[in-house]
Amino acid sequence: MNNNELTIIEHIEELRKRLYIVAVFFVISVVGSFFLAEPLIHFLQFTDEAKQLQLHSFKVTDPVKVYFQVIFILSTVMTSPVILYQIWSFISPGLYAKERRVTLSYIPYSVLLFLGGVMFSYELLFPYIIKFMMQMSMDLNVQQTIGINEYFQFLMQSTLPFGVIFQLPIVVLFLTRLGIITPMMLGKVRKYAYFILLVIAAIITPPDIMSHMLVTLPLCVLYEISILISRVGYRKYLRAEQQRQIELANNPSADE
Repeated sequence: MNNNELTIIEHIEELRKRLYIVAVFFVISVVGSFFLAEPLIHFLQFTDEAKQLQLHSFKVTDPVKVYFQVIFILSTVMTSPVILYQIWSFISPGLYAKERRVTLSYIPYSVLLFLGGVMFSYELLFPYIIKFMMQMSMDLNVQQTIGINEYFQFLMQSTLPFGVIFQLPIVVLFLTRLGIITPMMLGKVRKYAYFILLVIAAIITPPDIMSHMLVTLPLCVLYEISILISRVGYRKYLRAEQQRQIELANNPSADE
């Protein structure tokens, strides 16, 4: 760990610098997103799912609202590696040298898992939800009139949460390498974790068993993968702790 302890004022100044860097990159990402938002909106409007629907604008501001929502999401995703790096830079002085190297390597995997979660939902879950909703409308003899703003909000609510949920393996590995949680602990709370995952799946899926299972099973598999990853991380944590104890025994003043 770093022996140079910072004062509260220095911590605040360091945090201010990190926030300033994030803000600058976010503004740059917003500028770039202005050129990417329109092609992305057109692409999402002409997918197989959207072609089944006739999208309307119920307010004059709806197209502009959708445009800026997409810009904000694109900017946030593009800035996320910088945000994660700045968080790592802020907390890294409190970590050991090896912990700093290991946790830094998690950043690209975190971004990839977020994108993977979004794609999983968009390619598998979202089409099924649209099909289910359209079939229910036909069964009830209801003519749907869908606003473009409502459609894109529903699309984002159905996909973006999965990007967050897919962070579970990285979060588990990070906490395991810091010695905060263990694979044994995750195994003991497995039934409670499954219950929470069932509740999450019930909230974000339509009320039919097929879509519920389509979400619940991958989430449970993700949890089991997280336990396996935690076991690997825990073994490395124990070896690192053992090595650290040997170094401290040989040189009590050593503190990397």
